[in-house]
Amino acid sequence: MTATTPPAVPPDADALSATRGRVVLILAFFAGMAVLAVEITAARLLAPFFGTSTIIWAVVIGLTLLYLSVGYWIGGRWADRDPREDTLYLIVACAAFLVGAIPFLARPVLLLSSDAIAAVSGGLFFGSLVGVLLLFAIPLTMLGMVSPFAIRLLTRDVRQAGRRAGQVYALSTVGSILGAFLPVLVFVPAVGTRSTFLIFAVGLLTLTLLATRPFARRLAFGALIVILVALWIFVRPSTVRPEDGLVFEGETALNFIQVIDDPERGRRLVLNEGIGTHSLYSPNRLLTDGPWDYFLLAPFFGLASPAPMDAALIVGLGGGTVSKQFTAIFGPGVRIDGVELDPAIIALGRKYFDMNEPNLTAIAEDGRVYLRQTERRYDVVAVDAYRQPYIPFHLTSAEFFAEVRARLKPTGVVALNAGRTGRDYRLVEVLSSTMRQVFPYVYVLDLPSGYTNSLIYGALQPMVEAELKQRLLAVGNPDLAAVASRGWSLRAVTAPTVVFTDDLAPVERLIDDIIVREALQGAGRAR
Repeated sequence: MTATTPPAVPPDADALSATRGRVVLILAFFAGMAVLAVEITAARLLAPFFGTSTIIWAVVIGLTLLYLSVGYWIGGRWADRDPREDTLYLIVACAAFLVGAIPFLARPVLLLSSDAIAAVSGGLFFGSLVGVLLLFAIPLTMLGMVSPFAIRLLTRDVRQAGRRAGQVYALSTVGSILGAFLPVLVFVPAVGTRSTFLIFAVGLLTLTLLATRPFARRLAFGALIVILVALWIFVRPSTVRPEDGLVFEGETALNFIQVIDDPERGRRLVLNEGIGTHSLYSPNRLLTDGPWDYFLLAPFFGLASPAPMDAALIVGLGGGTVSKQFTAIFGPGVRIDGVELDPAIIALGRKYFDMNEPNLTAIAEDGRVYLRQTERRYDVVAVDAYRQPYIPFHLTSAEFFAEVRARLKPTGVVALNAGRTGRDYRLVEVLSSTMRQVFPYVYVLDLPSGYTNSLIYGALQPMVEAELKQRLLAVGNPDLAAVASRGWSLRAVTAPTVVFTDDLAPVERLIDDIIVREALQGAGRAR
C-alpha cells in the first residue's frame, strides 16, 4: 500500500499568503481594537443621558456580544462564498465609516432622551436608549466579520487552520485590550468622545485604503475619510447636554462634568447623566437648603459644643460645599481633609466653587484607600461619595464602617448621605442597618418633604431629637438655628437587620431595582 500525500498547494497561493498575510493580520489587530474602543466610548456617549449604571453597562456589553456573534456567523459564511481580500477591506471600510458617523447620527436621539428625562417619561427614556444602541448594530456586526474572514483568507492549507485561527484571535484580543484602555486613559480625556470615534474610524479607513489595490476603491475609501473629517470640521461640537446657565462642560477619565449657574440655587456641580447635584455654591449665602446642610449636625451627636472639634474628613469632597460650611461654622482652626476620586473635580472646585479654604487639604484618592493609609483621627467623617446614582459598594459595607470607626476620636461621629425616592427607603434602611452593626447608636434624619435624601449618623453615645435641636440652638449661630428649625425628623435604628459586607454588598442591584421601578412608574404616569 502506498501512502497518500496531501494535495500540493499552488505556488501562487503560497506567494499570496506570504505577501498579504501580514496585512490581514494587522487588520484583524486593529479591528479588535476598534470593537472594544467603540464599546467603551459608546458608554461615554450614553453617560450624559442614560448614566453609567450597571443596567446601561449590561445592555451595552450584552448587545455588543450579540452583534459580534451575528458578525462571526455572517462573516464565516461570506468568507467561504467570496474569500477575497478586497471583500474584507470593503467590509472594514464600511464599518469604520459608520463608527465615525455614530456621534452625528446619535445626536437627535440623545437630545430626545434629554426631553424624556426632563419630562420623567420612562417609555421615551428607554425608547431613546434602544434607538441609540441600534446605531451600533451594523458597524459592530461588520467588525465581527473580520476574524472569521481573516482566518479563511490566511488558511491555504487545512493543516495550518488551527495555527492561523490562533494567530488571528490572539492578535484581535491584544488589539481589544488596547482598545479597552486607550479611549478611557488617552483619547476621551484629551479630545472628547466624538473625536475618539473619529480617530478609530479614520485609522481603520486609512488601513483599508493602503491595503486595497484597485484605484477606484482607494478613491472611494479616501472619499469616506474626507466625509468624516468634513463632518468633524464643519459640524461643530455643540453642548452635549444643553443647560441654561452652563459655565463649563467637559470629560475626564472618570466623569462627564458640567458646572451650571442656577439663578435660584447657585452654582451647581453636575456629573454624568445629571440627575443630581453634587455640590452647590453661592457667594451670598452659606446654607444650600440641600442635604449638605445636615452634615453640620454631625458634631453635635458627639459634643455638647463644637468648640473642641479640630479635625474632619470628607469622603466625596466634590466642589467643597461641606468643607466651606464646616469652616464657616466651626472656624478656620478645624483641619479638614477632603478626599475626591477625580482630580479634575478638585481643580474645578477651586476654580468655580471658591474651594480655597486654607484649612482644607484636598486629596485625589479613593476614600477607603485613604482611610487605610492615614493615621489621623477625626471628630467627624462625612461620606458623600456618589457616582450617580450609585454609592460605591466598598463604601457601604460593615468592614468600611469599621475602618471609619477606627479613625474616629472617642466622641467622633460618621455622617452618610443616602438617596431615596418618595416612598422607597430601601437603600436608607440597608445602609443604616449596616452601620448599626458597627456603631452602638445609629440615627436616620429624613429631610423635609420634597427632598430625596436622608442623612445617617453613626455615634458612640445616645441622642434624642429634642436634645440635638437644643444643642444646635445653644451655639447662637443663625445658620445652625435655621437648620434646627426645619421640618426634619430623627429616628433611631435599634438593631441591624440586613448587613452589607465586602463579600456581599449588592448595592448596585438594589439601586437598579429602584431605578427600574421609578422609570416604570414614570411610564405609567405618562400614559
